[in-house]
Amino acid sequence: MTDSSRPANANSLIANALGGHWRTFLTEGIVLMILGAGAIVLPQIATFALEIFLGWLFLIGGIVGFVATVMARSAPGFWWALVSSLAAIIAGVLMIASPLGGAISLTLILTAFLVADGVIMIMFGIEHRRQMSRRWEWLVLNGVLDLVLAGIVIVALPGSVTWVLGLIVGIDLLFGGSSLIALALGTRPK
Repeated sequence: MTDSSRPANANSLIANALGGHWRTFLTEGIVLMILGAGAIVLPQIATFALEIFLGWLFLIGGIVGFVATVMARSAPGFWWALVSSLAAIIAGVLMIASPLGGAISLTLILTAFLVADGVIMIMFGIEHRRQMSRRWEWLVLNGVLDLVLAGIVIVALPGSVTWVLGLIVGIDLLFGGSSLIALALGTRPK
């Protein structure tokens, strides 16, 4: 069904549903822009913080997995679950102890994320276009920007690993926030 053949009542319902959440989109956009600006201004600190944060996530997830595995030791796959949780604990400890040591692998993971997020944001924008949202183009632009940033990361390796993560995440947050603000302002009730 094309946009022009969609019943007017359905378009009104969709617009009302999106418009009812415009403040949420606006708030999220503002927070993302503030975080993005901070990461752009201090990319080495953002890179360091990202790696420490991921280290803690691995460590906590590994400990929870270890405890759950030990408590359910009669469950199938006990040894695989035990090895997996121990690997997460070790990865977490290593990332916390030497946060810049994993910069290259995290940069590659970030690149994969940017490619996936770029495609997803483009599809999200297209879906908003189908739903008659105004300013859907900002979402598509954000997706294209993610793909461009992924290309920049690949070209900048390996010498820039100490700052590229923070800078790229900052740029992504800044543009993601601005696209959400544009969407919010375009869908707010008049």
